[in-house]
Amino acid sequence: MELQHVTNPDDRRLDEYRALTDTALRSVRDPAGGLYIAESTKVIARAVAAGHRPRSVLVQERRVEDIRAIVGDLDVPVYVVPDEVAEAVTGFAVHRGTIASMHRPELPSVREVIDSATLVLILENVGDHTNVGAAFRAAAALGADAVLVSPGGADPLYRRSVRVSMGTVFQVPWTRITDWASAVTDLHAAGFDVAALALSEDAVTLDAYVASRPDRVALVMGSEGDGLSRTALAEADTVVTIPMSGGVDSLNVASAAAVALWALGTR
Repeated sequence: MELQHVTNPDDRRLDEYRALTDTALRSVRDPAGGLYIAESTKVIARAVAAGHRPRSVLVQERRVEDIRAIVGDLDVPVYVVPDEVAEAVTGFAVHRGTIASMHRPELPSVREVIDSATLVLILENVGDHTNVGAAFRAAAALGADAVLVSPGGADPLYRRSVRVSMGTVFQVPWTRITDWASAVTDLHAAGFDVAALALSEDAVTLDAYVASRPDRVALVMGSEGDGLSRTALAEADTVVTIPMSGGVDSLNVASAAAVALWALGTR
């Protein structure tokens, strides 16, 4: 790696790190140049271990040796900056001391992602980056083999999603669905039962579904406000619900995913 000390927040070398607030990140689907931002040495290390390539790294002095252990053998510029410069450039306090601009990898096809999977999590139009990151962390921890993200859903590689997932977005195979009908066709062709998690009069309870669990399950979770679309419900083979008490009718989407994945996973 090549250390470069930068003290001017207007230095053009830092342009890829400018205004990384959540508002700015939500305004674009694909950052210019096909990049995404990874924050903290732990997340960057997981990204590099997964084969992702850094474009550059912005690091505070106290974290130089930490980042050297991760990218020291790579041909990548490392910009060492004072704390106030990091905050002025990014738009937030960089508490973890390290941010990397990463090349965005080409996503695989749905067929490639589900090929050897037996439990798949599908996020349909989940728009909150925190929920997407939490769902990926649950998928990694609780036995999902892959994650599929619908066209209208938030980007798993946005800074907040990556951070909340603790870097597990690099651990769990995933891709973005381009056409819902084609994805369902691929799932059915591979022998998956498409199970929609939703409130419905004809829904089976999660424990009943687990008792006769199909060999391959694709669990579909809906958006935070509206839940699953009519299209997703119509394409599902089974509608599954988590029984509630205390006057509560549903859980946060990431919490519901964790409960269902725990029940369906191989333990």
